[in-house]
Amino acid sequence: MGTVTLGVSIAVPEPFGTLLQQRRAGFGDPAAHGIPTHITLVPPTEAEAGDVPAVEAHLARIAADCRPFPMRLSGTGTFRPLSPVVYVRVAEGASSCAWLQKRVRDASGPLTRELQFPYHPHVTVAHSIDEAAMDRAYEELAAYEADWTCTSFALYEQGGDSVWRKINEFPFGTGGGTPAVPVQSGFAADEPSLHGLS
Repeated sequence: MGTVTLGVSIAVPEPFGTLLQQRRAGFGDPAAHGIPTHITLVPPTEAEAGDVPAVEAHLARIAADCRPFPMRLSGTGTFRPLSPVVYVRVAEGASSCAWLQKRVRDASGPLTRELQFPYHPHVTVAHSIDEAAMDRAYEELAAYEADWTCTSFALYEQGGDSVWRKINEFPFGTGGGTPAVPVQSGFAADEPSLHGLS
């Protein structure tokens, strides 16, 4: 059956998602239209095509044990000079994202993997473009603000055309005795670590 390239992320909802995708394209990032605006939980990961149902079952179990949590984007950050990325900061919800991605990559699950860099939730708005355009992205979105309630995450597959497409969405559970996604202390949204996926 071959292999597929999968990713797991939280979609940035409308109207914010399209606006940020258009801004990314406007800065000259050629990848903008192939990458829905998102916060990565699992970066691009190779998997056997036959394992996708097991991946989906794993994600559904995790989502059922989560409750919605607030997300807020505020201002910009950059991984330069270590990595050519400008991003919009996750000002609220970062700890919940960190907790969630750790659950998704759990060693007992089908998406277990080590990350190249420490996990740092963010929304990429410029990647590997010229420095002047990177500076413009950083400056023009410095006052950007958006907030919503995160109620799900999704599984994406990268096509042969390099476009990422959602193949399934996993809504959070809402009741019973299931734990809320905890807010963990000791995690700062602007800590100077690197990203997992742009």
